Amino acid sequence: MKNFVVPIVALLLAAATQSTSFAYSCCGAASYKHIGCSDPVSYQGAKQQCHTVMKTCREVVYEQQSYTCYKNVYETVYDEKTINCVKHVAETHYRDCSYTVCKPVYETKYRTCNYTVCKPVWETKTKNICYTVCKPVYETKTKDICYTVCKPVYETKTKQICYTVCKPVYETRTKDICYTVCKPVWETKTKNICYTVCKPVWETKTKDVCYTVCKPVYETKTKTYCYTVCKPVYETKTKTYCYNVCKPVYETSMREVCETICKPVHYTKEVQICCGRWETQVTECPGPVVKKCVQEPGCWVWDPCCCRCVYCPGECKTICVQCPPRKICKKVWIPEVQTKTVNCVRYEQEVVKKMVPFTCCKYVNETKTKTCTYTVCTMVPEQKTKTCTYTVCHMVPETVKKTCTYKVCRMVPETVTKTCTYRVCHMVPETVKKTCTYTVCRMVPEQKVKTCTYTVCTMVPQTVKKTCTYKVCHMVPETVTKTCTYRVCRMVQECHTKQVPYTTCKMVAETHTKKVPYTVCKPVCYTQVVKVPRCVCKQVPYTATRCVPKVICKQVPVQVCCPAPSCTAAAPSCSDCAK
Repeated sequence: MKNFVVPIVALLLAAATQSTSFAYSCCGAASYKHIGCSDPVSYQGAKQQCHTVMKTCREVVYEQQSYTCYKNVYETVYDEKTINCVKHVAETHYRDCSYTVCKPVYETKYRTCNYTVCKPVWETKTKNICYTVCKPVYETKTKDICYTVCKPVYETKTKQICYTVCKPVYETRTKDICYTVCKPVWETKTKNICYTVCKPVWETKTKDVCYTVCKPVYETKTKTYCYTVCKPVYETKTKTYCYNVCKPVYETSMREVCETICKPVHYTKEVQICCGRWETQVTECPGPVVKKCVQEPGCWVWDPCCCRCVYCPGECKTICVQCPPRKICKKVWIPEVQTKTVNCVRYEQEVVKKMVPFTCCKYVNETKTKTCTYTVCTMVPEQKTKTCTYTVCHMVPETVKKTCTYKVCRMVPETVTKTCTYRVCHMVPETVKKTCTYTVCRMVPEQKVKTCTYTVCTMVPQTVKKTCTYKVCHMVPETVTKTCTYRVCRMVQECHTKQVPYTTCKMVAETHTKKVPYTVCKPVCYTQVVKVPRCVCKQVPYTATRCVPKVICKQVPVQVCCPAPSCTAAAPSCSDCAK
């Protein structure tokens, strides 16, 4: 059955693909210049048609299966046992040790130091200064002045002004506007579409499969084995050992110690001291130049208008006048350098040797004997026998037969026609008329007359007479005497004495005692718990895995190729491809 199905399916697929491939080749060749659709036999004769067929294959798969086994596990168990032990504990003792320390003792002393201080002494003095002062003398005079004043005279007048005003005149008008509107018109159409559908046809088949299964067969066996156990045997022994003990022996000796002492040495040296005195210097400074207004003497003149004599003042001039000089007193410091002899002290170090007693400690070895008791543990081997039971598994092969049912699928092509409905939209133009109303504004000119009132100002001249009073200043020189007070400073030397501290260091010997530690070993007996090992056997279950073979069926795609039939019949034209 299988041998007939495969060629039939191959022929059907070749017939289905021949028409489509020919159509594709024709339509594709239509775009080239020198290729036509009338003779495609030369390429189709050499081409093979290939398609894929599903083939059923058997495959052996191994499944993992778990089972439980038992194994012997030896476990070490520790038993507790108490034994006597001896340990040496170090014990610390202290002994007194004397030593000498030189301690510095500081002492503060004072020495007298003389120094000179310059003290300023101020002295007040007076001095008479004569200078000239110009005193102003004022004189009051009168004078008549004639001048002209313009008085304003106001007059009110009227005037007519003609002007033009534009008034807006509004007018309403109408206008027809034509425009085109596109209206959509929908049209329903139908179209038949042919397409091929492959329908699956399932066929059920059976097949006998033989496979081998390994069955486990368990067998119980026993085994005897010997093992050695070490038993501890304790034995008490004594031991005598010698040890050394260091005993301190103290001895007093003398040693030479060098000590440094600071010794004062007096000497004199000359010192340059900067001093000086204040002197008063008088400097004469010329007076400032001042601008002064001076009026020349006037004269009497006959005035025919008034029929009397009128005094005409002289001309005013500005002259520069030198003020009297002034004296400036200032103090000037005149430095002086004086040489003085000063008593000084310096300290020189001097090394002094002296004998100081000290204590020396020596350690003398002394041998002592001590007897110790200790326990010795000896392990004695002992043979023992033990019987163990264990299980052995044998795998026995067994052939099993199984009937498998499987399905074969065949794809049968079927042509289906489908009618599709679709809508087509056409835009139809339509002319629409619309009337618009709008307003027009015209400006109409209009003449108007306006009366304005305004004021005119006329200036009328008028003569006015005025009497002015003024002052005339005369500078009268006057001599003035002034008494000035000033201070003079003199530097007076004064001797002072002050106490200057200094420190003296003195080394004082001081004896101290300190504790010196030493170690003595002391035996201490104690009890210790020891763990003795022994072996214990026990059965422990564990899981093992074995592989069981299983045959399964699966579909594998296979590509089948067969030659295409020759196109000796009338080939379809390009117009058929286009359809």
